[in-house]
Amino acid sequence: MKAEVILVCLVVGTANYLFRYLPLRLGGARKKDTSHRPAWINRMLDSIGIASICALLVVSSTPEILRDSQKLLPTLAGFVVLALTFWRSKSIIFATLTGAVIYGLVFKVMLISG
Repeated sequence: MKAEVILVCLVVGTANYLFRYLPLRLGGARKKDTSHRPAWINRMLDSIGIASICALLVVSSTPEILRDSQKLLPTLAGFVVLALTFWRSKSIIFATLTGAVIYGLVFKVMLISG
């Protein structure tokens, strides 16, 4: 097995784990909701959406990045904006759309300038 495949698996696994674990650990100061579930279950369910999106982003973009290293910067920019937008807004839909727009804009700027 190639070292790149093992590295991608480790990065995706670590990112997925952290996106699921950190909200449970650090999300204690969330607003109280009216559901009858415990707060830790609500935080876990909230974090599954962003973890899935980020894992899909990494897994789907890795073959493209390995073929064309110029796609690393747009992918990284999209990922960072996705994570920061979700952290601020807690909306997976808004975060995904914003990350996709930033990816497209950075990619377009790189095509124009290069």
